[in-house]
Amino acid sequence: MTIKRVKSLLVAVFSLFSVLSFAQPQQEHTPDGHPHSEEPTTEATEHGGGKKKSFDANEVIFGHVLDAHQFHFFSIGDHHYGLSLPVILYDKEAGGLKVFSSGKFEHGHAIAEGRYQLVTEHYREELKHKGYDEPYLKTLRNENIIAVNPDGTPIRDAHVYDFSLTRNVVQMMLALIVLCWIMLGVAKRYKNGEGVTTAPKGMQNAIEPVITFVRDEVAKPNLGHNYKKYLPLLLTIFFFILINNLFGLIPGSANVTGNIAFTAVLGIVSALVINFSGNKHYWGHIFNPPVPFGIKFIMVPVEILSILTKPFALIIRLFANMLAGHIIIICLISLIFIFGSLSKGAGWGFMPVSIAFSVFIFVIEVLVAFIQAFIFTNLTAVFLGQSTEEHHHHEEEAKIVGHNGHPATEPVII
Repeated sequence: MTIKRVKSLLVAVFSLFSVLSFAQPQQEHTPDGHPHSEEPTTEATEHGGGKKKSFDANEVIFGHVLDAHQFHFFSIGDHHYGLSLPVILYDKEAGGLKVFSSGKFEHGHAIAEGRYQLVTEHYREELKHKGYDEPYLKTLRNENIIAVNPDGTPIRDAHVYDFSLTRNVVQMMLALIVLCWIMLGVAKRYKNGEGVTTAPKGMQNAIEPVITFVRDEVAKPNLGHNYKKYLPLLLTIFFFILINNLFGLIPGSANVTGNIAFTAVLGIVSALVINFSGNKHYWGHIFNPPVPFGIKFIMVPVEILSILTKPFALIIRLFANMLAGHIIIICLISLIFIFGSLSKGAGWGFMPVSIAFSVFIFVIEVLVAFIQAFIFTNLTAVFLGQSTEEHHHHEEEAKIVGHNGHPATEPVII
């Protein structure tokens, strides 16, 4: 029954994508509304050739790992197929709220609503040819939406605020829906007695061992008798990161956990819980560490800095690991086209090697998805345990006597 429900959900999701995505192939246009044709590169023009622009691996890689206003599934020539997302802008000079489809940008080659331009590499090159200075061009980040004149030149004093549903936001919403659907379904079964008086079935059978693992191997060892208080938080963090990690491995999806903003919010939430849960012993250890008086002037700033370094470690570890895996896979696939631009034979010859390594890294990334969710959750539990630990625990550890009659000491791990 559960498998049938999952299949039905997948059919519904892909059906929705098919309805909302472009039914007709899109032809690229320039900002003045005329069809866009790919021009030869500067190097080819200088030599009088008609060679097309070479494959730009940098554009492909960052186009996949960064946020965007649409889901891009695949391209055939100059035709792009994907799912356009809603653009929500607040423009003070143009009458307030503006809502329209990101498809009107036509991948940055058209002005939407006669006023708004999506910043792309192509648009930045156009401004560069028009004489705009490099410092100003650096302020225009890709996928930003700016107000422009009818000729496509930016309006520098315009106040446009972007509240659009980008693919990272939409995918986080989908992950949240899936998380709630799974957990509420499992909870309903337990409420009805399934898995309590009988063996768990279906999704229960898959989720229960994971919950038990987080409880017994993460919460209890680090939080002791306080584990029940923080277990819902730890489980939510673990499953939310895990689902987003796995969603990011689907071709055409967004790499949400490879976005520093996403991991930063998770790190800040963990930091707030850790510090607001801190007891007197925790804050006393920070502002009055048990060291000689002269050393306190060094240790106090270090301990205060540790308040920031703990969430920073959580943020960077998850972000860097998930981003690196996606970049490696895209780089391996890009090698086919890089070799192909040199020689068709080289491109076809390297294809099996590239695909083999890509599949291998993809399998590793599935494992990394689980590992990174566990590491983030485990470190959060460790830091929570440090902030809620009672003082008498240290005293009891100090009274432990070693085999030679002297107080036992723990090895220092560097």
